[in-house]
Amino acid sequence: MDLGLEGKAALVTGGRRGIGAAIARALAREGCDVAIVDRVLDADAAGLVRDLEAAGRRAGAHQADVRDFRTAERVTRDVVASLGRLDVLVCAAGITADAISWKMTESQWDDVLDVNLKGCFAYCRAAAPRFRAQRSGKIVAIASINGLRGKAGQANYAASKAGMIALTKTLARELGPSGVNVNAVAPGLVLTALTRELPADALARATDETALGRLGDAEDCADAVVFLCSDRARHVTGTVLKVDGGQYM
Repeated sequence: MDLGLEGKAALVTGGRRGIGAAIARALAREGCDVAIVDRVLDADAAGLVRDLEAAGRRAGAHQADVRDFRTAERVTRDVVASLGRLDVLVCAAGITADAISWKMTESQWDDVLDVNLKGCFAYCRAAAPRFRAQRSGKIVAIASINGLRGKAGQANYAASKAGMIALTKTLARELGPSGVNVNAVAPGLVLTALTRELPADALARATDETALGRLGDAEDCADAVVFLCSDRARHVTGTVLKVDGGQYM
């Protein structure tokens, strides 16, 4: 099935590992050149770039704090210069700093909101003029079902993801007249290297919440993102696609 992604260029924030890396690989499989942005560039980032290049794609990694507006503008320009174009933006950078509300520190609140929500906006803001000028583009924000339902101990994270959902809908309205699609993917608990370290009872409770009786993996999220970035989703915008196995209904 031709998804219309061959020869396109994508920028993925938080692309070094986990869901972001799976998205980068999935977009490359469909023909995209891919640049990733991450706070840390290490062996994981280098290995991902090598794999993408070995698959015949142009690829690059950029070290940046996603919260900084000027850096977002510079990175976006650099990606266009290196890849020749920009068609897709996926905002997957995110952190957690869990605590019950009355014990949450100011820095825990600020850090999570800044990275997750401000970081998403910074790159959407940087990409928007280019997408408007070319009258095309795809933006996908990686939100969470906890931005829809809330989660005890995650006031900061849930608020940041709810903000990303509201941002998605706002940008869909603002950029729609320019032919730009803006959507969000809201995963449930996804099995990654980090979440596999959660206590067994926590993983069991999350599994019990699902209708399918299984937790998703990063590739499940990546497949949803690829669809939303493809020509097959040309009439889909302002939507939140849950990828949670029925964990929240």
